[in-house]
Amino acid sequence: MSSQYPPNLRIRLPALILLLEAALILIFGFFVSYDNRSQNLARDYPVFQDVNLMVIFGFAYFLAFLQRYGFSSIGFNLLLAALGVQWAVLVDGFLFHFSAGKIRINLQSILTAIMSITTVLISTGAILGKANLMQLTLMAMVEVTVFTVNRWMAVNLLQIQSHVSVMHVHLFGAYFGLMVSWTLYHSSLSRKAEKERSRAISNMFAVLGTLFLWIFWPSFNSALITEEDKKWTAIYNTYFVMATSTIAAFSFSMATSKNGKLSMAHIQNATLAGGVALGFSASDIQQPWIAMVLGLAAGTISVLGMACLQKRLDPALKIHDTCGVLYTFGLPSLLGGIIHVIVILTNHSNNLSVFGCSALIEVGALSLSLCLSLFSGLLTGLILTCKLWKAPPVTKYFDDQVYWEFPHLAVGF
Repeated sequence: MSSQYPPNLRIRLPALILLLEAALILIFGFFVSYDNRSQNLARDYPVFQDVNLMVIFGFAYFLAFLQRYGFSSIGFNLLLAALGVQWAVLVDGFLFHFSAGKIRINLQSILTAIMSITTVLISTGAILGKANLMQLTLMAMVEVTVFTVNRWMAVNLLQIQSHVSVMHVHLFGAYFGLMVSWTLYHSSLSRKAEKERSRAISNMFAVLGTLFLWIFWPSFNSALITEEDKKWTAIYNTYFVMATSTIAAFSFSMATSKNGKLSMAHIQNATLAGGVALGFSASDIQQPWIAMVLGLAAGTISVLGMACLQKRLDPALKIHDTCGVLYTFGLPSLLGGIIHVIVILTNHSNNLSVFGCSALIEVGALSLSLCLSLFSGLLTGLILTCKLWKAPPVTKYFDDQVYWEFPHLAVGF
């Protein structure tokens, strides 16, 4: 009996990714060289390892909560990260570091690229299980490009600090992914399918990813800060904000449950909301209690959003958010952006004539990221609906067997 699943993309997908890789190798060959000056291996490499492990390992397992989509969640994450980081190095290099016909890259360049591809992994969470690898590859290339252009505009036109511009990654990724999800919406997604559910072992994998993200988030928020005092402040604040968002996650998860039990989905997502919200102002908050209050607020918004809004808001807006990125990354990042503006005004209340302008610029940068993510996400989603990309039928959503071999199963399944 032949397989009931549609033929895989055995020609188109390998051709696409090999052609992309060949193009990347050619561009690297003509334009890229190494620059090892002003680097401290003992100082820089541990931070690079932390962020690399967080992004590659943490996000891969964080998305592995679906009972029949674990192979794809982990495997697709690895491919998108491997391809995306090369493209991010080039786009960032041409926009920020191109001189005398060359891009000179170092560990900091690769670190910025790794952090930039986080936007792709967040967006993938919104359409998890509903797009094939060709669609995800195209989305990754477009999103990395637009996000880096967004950073260039924020840094060079609005004079936003470079490390703060990278922290827009959560906001950009969440709303870009939501717009792509909106274009891929199907009426059957309003009813949660059996394959969309999780089970004990898949939830354990997702919690493992959450733990890795939780542990290494202080490195993520402080990695690109150059001033040592501010770097330490960012580390302290991130740890306290993560701790308090975890308290909020457990407390409100139990409080919003009909039977007074914890929801694993709330714990997986809301414990990270504090780190997302703090990213903008990690080095600017000078008192630990402020970071702790922010963590409580972010965790609370995340849990209440998932418990009260998701079932009503997603069908009303015709958005199917598989991983709940709106409540893990979207709303907390908006909260963090607003708090960042308030912190700037509070820290410089004696000189509002100067720093009031800085606060308005931060609002402008936040609005820029939001508008670009919504528009580019909508445009990308419309492109992904073309038949050229061989989108999987709705009946094959959330299923590894469309893409992976399972030799231990009977033929036809």
